[in-house]
Amino acid sequence: MSEGRGGFEITHRKVWMLAGPIILSNISVPLVGAVDTAVVGHLPGPEAIGAVAIGALIFSFLYWGFGFLRMGTTGFVAQAFGAGDWNSLADTLMRVLMLALLLGAFTILIATPIIQLAFYLIDSSAEVEGLASDYAVIRIFSAPAVLCLYAFSGIFIGMHNTRAAFVLQLILNISNVLLDLLFVLGFGWGVEGVAAASVIAEYLAMLSGFYLLRHRLRDAYERYDRARLLERSALTQLFTANGNIFVRTLCMLFAFSYFTAKSAGQGEVILAANAILMHMQSIMAYGLDGFAHAVEALAGSAYGAGKKQAFRRAVILTSAWAAFVALLAALVYWLLGESIVALFTNIDAVVESALHYLPWMIAAPLISVWSFQLDGIFIGSGHTREMRNAMIVSTLAYLAMLQLTIPLLGNHGLFLGLAFFMLMRALSLLFYYRGIEAAIGRRATTG
Repeated sequence: MSEGRGGFEITHRKVWMLAGPIILSNISVPLVGAVDTAVVGHLPGPEAIGAVAIGALIFSFLYWGFGFLRMGTTGFVAQAFGAGDWNSLADTLMRVLMLALLLGAFTILIATPIIQLAFYLIDSSAEVEGLASDYAVIRIFSAPAVLCLYAFSGIFIGMHNTRAAFVLQLILNISNVLLDLLFVLGFGWGVEGVAAASVIAEYLAMLSGFYLLRHRLRDAYERYDRARLLERSALTQLFTANGNIFVRTLCMLFAFSYFTAKSAGQGEVILAANAILMHMQSIMAYGLDGFAHAVEALAGSAYGAGKKQAFRRAVILTSAWAAFVALLAALVYWLLGESIVALFTNIDAVVESALHYLPWMIAAPLISVWSFQLDGIFIGSGHTREMRNAMIVSTLAYLAMLQLTIPLLGNHGLFLGLAFFMLMRALSLLFYYRGIEAAIGRRATTG
């Protein structure tokens, strides 16, 4: 069954060819965060774990807030790839990489007041805040590299070249882990060593990304047309889509940041335990996102080519495999959860607290998988306005839920609210799903 002008074929094998490398590379992302936590988790006291958690939270706002550079890019690239529109593909590459470099420089300029505001909003001890500040002062200088990496990831996934995305992530994460071990355990640099390792690794990966994309960039340069590159309608479409994804991402980041802030308000032990559990949540989410990225590429290309049956097949096959892997992840956390927690820290109070709330992590894959898949469908098809609206509704419902559950159930209430948030994301996106298939029919009629 060959569908789409890009000549792609949607089979179980194709799904795994796309999802497999992304699963491996995505799992390695939170594993780097896990190493960050583990290397400081064996320092005396829980303060360093909390500092790294808060430092990472701050850069979730500064960096993940620009996640549209990946998500928006994937949609535009996948649709151009599916339609065989090589001029649009070339223009997209040039636009997003220039935008990434400009936004990276701008992020460095505005970092100080945002970091100060973050420390004002997060209720933590003076010692944790001091260590987190040391981390932030160093980490901020990686902004241009990080945003270019977001763009590279979107480009490679959109062109169905997830192996290149995997190689890029592998370079980033291996160098980060090795530098973590060298700087923290070898040189004794503590939290500052974790930040320095991240900065150096991110620039190494950025340079590798330009090298891996060198042939496409050469083609984009040869196709360069200033009037076409700066065409008003194309720029408007790009900024509108990215603006919608930016709002969506900020809502999601706020939801997880609120979770961390409420964790910090319960003391250093709960903060450290929840940080460990959220690393487990991230490992699961990044793994399952492999199928979300596969559906972005396959469904996005089918959408661009106006092929409704190929679109539906992409949705069904990727979602079925995602559900199966989610079940496996739940089984792994059930059987090995205690051992996984022990890898993060040897502080008895933190281990005991994390194990008390571990059942929430066992249930998380089965609850979260549907929102991940639907995100991929909406990103690939470019229906970003609906994504934005669904996330706003879900975030407001989550905040309202927590006002009820935290006073009644404490930290269990916090995890219950997070589960509710993931469920609301899926339900609200399902509300809009039929509109995507209707739009494919219109594209096929006018194509």
